[in-house]
Amino acid sequence: MKRILEVGGFLLFVWGAAGVAHELTGWFRFWGVVRRLSFLDGHELYASIVLAVLGGVMMVASDRFR
Repeated sequence: MKRILEVGGFLLFVWGAAGVAHELTGWFRFWGVVRRLSFLDGHELYASIVLAVLGGVMMVASDRFR
């Protein structure tokens, strides 16, 4: 369970950080997952920030498991 949370949290963090970088600079065009979701049009930056924070929380929470 710990490894699943670590890997999932890392992936969410990377996708969120890439989404923020893409929204601010235009780079990392292919890594952004949020921009492919049509119901988040206009809110990509906020969704990417939430995704990165959720990934960080999942990685921290994985340390709570033995």
